[in-house]
Amino acid sequence: MNSPTAEYTIIRDFAAPRALVWAAWTEPERFARWFGPRTMATPLGRITLDTVPGGVWRVTLVGEEGFEATLDGRYREVRAPGRLVFTTGDPDAPGDGPASVVTLELTEAGGRTEMRFHQYGVNTDAEHAEQARAGWIEFFDRLAEHVEDARTAEHVEDARTAEPGVATAGR
Repeated sequence: MNSPTAEYTIIRDFAAPRALVWAAWTEPERFARWFGPRTMATPLGRITLDTVPGGVWRVTLVGEEGFEATLDGRYREVRAPGRLVFTTGDPDAPGDGPASVVTLELTEAGGRTEMRFHQYGVNTDAEHAEQARAGWIEFFDRLAEHVEDARTAEHVEDARTAEPGVATAGR
């Protein structure tokens, strides 16, 4: 029996279409731009996102003076572009360390995306859960910046490639 347990939900609204938010979670090139605290880098070559059920995700964050932290788990459910369920660590056999199951749901409305992030942790006390929640909130601030920047870049590219004198719908 694993204990204690903790769980929480974070709901965020992004000014970007669901497909772009999904890509930020599932494409290493995009994931590297937002995952992790601002004080650490997420090198593209240190990211594995095998986004299929049973596939591994692994990220090594690199900080000052060579400090590294590796986070990993497995995907349990992948339903593009709306639902992703993955583990952190191994919640089925966590040993003494913390582990969790994350359920991510993306809903689009009017070109915006609501993200519902739910994390259920084992071997996680309330203090650790609050630290994890605060960390995810910082990550999601960075995710918001990334998808909004990417959306702006797409609009600029669309404007550059549009035929002269032809308006681009919705822009």
